[in-house]
Amino acid sequence: MDPVPEVRLAADRFATSRTTLVVDRFMTWFIKVGGLAIIVAVFGIFVFILLQILPLFQGAKVGEDRIVQAPAGATVGFGIDEWGEMPFVAYRDGSVFFAGAAAPVSMGLPASAVVTSSSYNVYDQRLTLGTDSGALSIATIAYDPKYDSHSKRTLDVSARTSTPMQLGSPGFPLLSVAYAEAGDERLAAAVQEADGRHHVWVAVLESSGGLSESAELTLGERIDLAPQLPGKPERVLIDNRAESVIVTTATGSVCYFYRHDGAYEKRQFFIPFDDQVDRRVASMDFLLGDVSLVLTNPAGCNRIFSLHHRDGGDIRTFGQTKELAPLPAGAETFAVSTRNKAYVVSAGSTVSLRYGTTAHVRWERDLGYRVRAAVMNSKYDHLAFLDDRNAIHLRSLDDPHPEAGFQALFGKVWYEGASAPRFEWQSSGGSDDFEPKLSMINLLVGTLKGTLYAMLFAVPIAVLGAMYTAEFMHPRFRAVVKPTVEIMASLPSVVLGFLAAQWLAPLIEMRVPSVLMITLLVPAAAFLLGWIWSRLPMSMRSRIRPGYEFIAFVPVLFAVCWLGWMLGPVLEALVFTVPDPNGSGRIADFRRWWPAVTGCSFEQRNSLVVGFMMGFAVIPIIFTIAEDALSNVPKALRSGSLALGASRWQTAYSIVLPTASAGIFSALMIGLGRAIGETMIVVMATGNTPILDMNIFNGMRTLSANIAVELPEASEGGTLYRTLFLGAMLLFGMTFIINTVAELLRQHLREKYRTV
Repeated sequence: MDPVPEVRLAADRFATSRTTLVVDRFMTWFIKVGGLAIIVAVFGIFVFILLQILPLFQGAKVGEDRIVQAPAGATVGFGIDEWGEMPFVAYRDGSVFFAGAAAPVSMGLPASAVVTSSSYNVYDQRLTLGTDSGALSIATIAYDPKYDSHSKRTLDVSARTSTPMQLGSPGFPLLSVAYAEAGDERLAAAVQEADGRHHVWVAVLESSGGLSESAELTLGERIDLAPQLPGKPERVLIDNRAESVIVTTATGSVCYFYRHDGAYEKRQFFIPFDDQVDRRVASMDFLLGDVSLVLTNPAGCNRIFSLHHRDGGDIRTFGQTKELAPLPAGAETFAVSTRNKAYVVSAGSTVSLRYGTTAHVRWERDLGYRVRAAVMNSKYDHLAFLDDRNAIHLRSLDDPHPEAGFQALFGKVWYEGASAPRFEWQSSGGSDDFEPKLSMINLLVGTLKGTLYAMLFAVPIAVLGAMYTAEFMHPRFRAVVKPTVEIMASLPSVVLGFLAAQWLAPLIEMRVPSVLMITLLVPAAAFLLGWIWSRLPMSMRSRIRPGYEFIAFVPVLFAVCWLGWMLGPVLEALVFTVPDPNGSGRIADFRRWWPAVTGCSFEQRNSLVVGFMMGFAVIPIIFTIAEDALSNVPKALRSGSLALGASRWQTAYSIVLPTASAGIFSALMIGLGRAIGETMIVVMATGNTPILDMNIFNGMRTLSANIAVELPEASEGGTLYRTLFLGAMLLFGMTFIINTVAELLRQHLREKYRTV
């Protein structure tokens, strides 16, 4: 019989089936495609987040909509409506031209009046007019929107002027005027030169008809502030609260008067450009909120001075907080935004849109024509400029995130009211003049702070526990301990956060010295017990089976914990004492001792609580992976070490631990990633305050917690919305960098301690 068929049958018996080969090829490609899809998905997430945050770092975009030619004539005012549709030009003859209107309308000034000075209040569309006779009039520009059946809007416009009031000396022109209303408070001021003398007249205006629009204004008692000035007055400014009067002089000084109980207190005198060759003040106006003054000198130096408590004083005075890029010359026009801290200044044909909080130039351009007046609407989406030929240039404005930028997000910013630049996060406030504070540094430090304390608590317990379980514990107990610890990882974060806030935080608040005693006594007792055990005769140690030693140690350690807990009040009475507020000696109170000695605050929900509870959440992850890495070390290495005379501890420390170091390092990195991204425990167990402080006894806010807390308040596409995406990008970047570095180090350790 021919043996060849039998050989072929035997070969066919070990041949791989076609189905298996097809499935193998399919799975090979499926895994490759799946891995590539994951990479594409991660890259897609990165690109999506990047697209969301890029607008935060972009400047303003200004386009040109249309040009409207206004009638010729000397102008005294320039303004715009809320929607940016009908800017107006006011003339010396008392008429007002509205863009798109057929003809100018009269403001109602006396025919003989000649306007010599004016000021425009963009908040309430009010013109303050000073005449050559020393009289003052208040003109109100009104826009009344009308909507037809198709919701198309038209504007009815009007201009009404109050009866002239003789604020200055009769027969002499008013050189600078200012006026403000705040409820029933009305304050007017004017600079005048009469009979060779200079005056700064200030007077309260009274209304004959209450707050109604038809009420007539009458002049109250006049006060001349000029005798208190160090030089010739040039311009005057009043804040919108009708409290502060600011006067500049020809020598470049600024005088700040505060109105209180009918008197005008001179609170400050300063020279804003005392370090410049030309110290004169070319322009001066308030930013939104009337807390900051924007000033320029003839050379174009642009500075901002804000009210704040200086040198520990009780009264707020002006101090320089910003210096912006210089202009070609002193500002000839100024326009303030009523929505944020932005403002427009111009010098000649150069126009610049700037943001006061961050001192950032949002947009700057040479328009090719001299700008005589500028204004922006209240919606912050239109700009209007008036040139030498009375042509109105109306431009669209797109600047959705002026309060953002690299400086605002990552630099120290000198906010209004603050005594120094600082990092601060405060996304919302209770007043209209509030400015968002969006420093990511506080959140980054909070993230690192919470992670640090959690890892300090978790790493020693998890790694040493994994080493003992893998190397010393009997397999019978290890089969119970390891699954139990792994089950701990399934505990919901919200439950751990609830326990931390409602149980652990109040408990630790009263017994911090006890926690300190336990932290010191437990490791000391463990080392002492181990040293004693190693010195016992083998005849005594052999009575306990290998792997059962912890049964004798655990009761002792629990006893040490109890002892440390009981000794805490004793330590507090000996060390942590403060004077009794009632004057009866000293009392033991760590909560008062800590702020008194360190100057740091003590809060119930603090980083120590977060460290304990978030560490508790991280321990199972580190323990499980580290224990697997230690258990997978070849037994031959242990046997060889023991055979050469090394003890079990020497074998574990010198042989097993280095060999498993790559896996242990991976465990630490995964635990670190869990701690960085933890949200609910941080939200519930801390005060959730975004402060920049490494004090262990106060709270913090992490990037992940900030996203959870602020997201309900963030409107889509808004600055806060995109800033939260920036926080997500920072988290993404931190974890990516940490994982990349960890993988490189793991590969290095793996190559260094490989066993084959």
